[in-house]
Amino acid sequence: MPHPAPLVDTHAHFLTPQYVHAAQSAGHTRPDGMDTWPAWSAEEHLALMDRWGVATSLLSISSPGTHFGDDAHARALSRHVNEAGAAVRAAHPDRFGHFASLPLPDVDGALAELAYAIDHLASDGVTVETNAHGIYLGDARYEPLYAELNRRRTPVFVHPTSPQHAADIALGRPRPMLEFIFDSTRTVSDLVFNGVFQRYPDIPWIFSHGGGALPLLSERMELFRTVFAKGDADLDPVPDQIGRLWFDMAGTPFPHQIPALTSAFGHDRVLYGSDYCWTPAPGVDAQIASINSAPQPAGTTWQDLTTHNVHRLFPRLTTLAKETGTGSAR
Repeated sequence: MPHPAPLVDTHAHFLTPQYVHAAQSAGHTRPDGMDTWPAWSAEEHLALMDRWGVATSLLSISSPGTHFGDDAHARALSRHVNEAGAAVRAAHPDRFGHFASLPLPDVDGALAELAYAIDHLASDGVTVETNAHGIYLGDARYEPLYAELNRRRTPVFVHPTSPQHAADIALGRPRPMLEFIFDSTRTVSDLVFNGVFQRYPDIPWIFSHGGGALPLLSERMELFRTVFAKGDADLDPVPDQIGRLWFDMAGTPFPHQIPALTSAFGHDRVLYGSDYCWTPAPGVDAQIASINSAPQPAGTTWQDLTTHNVHRLFPRLTTLAKETGTGSAR
């Protein structure tokens, strides 16, 4: 059997000291209920990628994003992290890619940063959070942004964040444990029921953590769309809409989460994601071990499957793989 293709990590994070300082100054001293901020450096990340068999990592800023209440500050902070991420990508073009942060809910600022990131920084896509100060992604004010993303066919990596009043519902526990999963599901439902996926079919959306609760709830959402008439009758069935999205494996993919995802939506849009540096290296070690020891998909491996899928989504990575000899064995 051919040697498995190196992984491509679509869910990898970076930090800068200026970004962490800005977030802490805005009150995020325990980000999303976690104890502390992690450390990150390109050198350490590259060494870990070699250990894990990861050819390329697409870097992004995680929750809490770049908008802490002031539009001007959010635009400046987004520009800072985007230029920093693009510089890492430029220094290691065969090892790193980059999703540019958008300062939502500032739509004008997001449109300006989208153009700068794609046209000048050559970012591989953009990243947004599941909600911005309680405004979820199906909100009508985002229509101009979606029209431009659709025109450009720009991949959008959606990272979960804490919902409003998270301290009241998280029971004192870190929000990534449960609330991130629920918030991803909530924002997808908002996009579905407001018809965003159907109006803008050329936006490739990537959602985290194996789709969260979506494999279990898409049929229930369809029940409410139809039997209880809580959705547009002209929309495609909810499972069909969700099945056109892309999902990464970050978190605890096996033994249950990815089998549930592929049972509901198929194998063709599953991607690898580590969630490093917010998931520490030992957690990624365990995650990769679980992927390699899990029952493999028919005729291939999870490693080859996810790499093949990501090359369909990001042509630049296909070109890199051909140049460096790290292409999929499929």
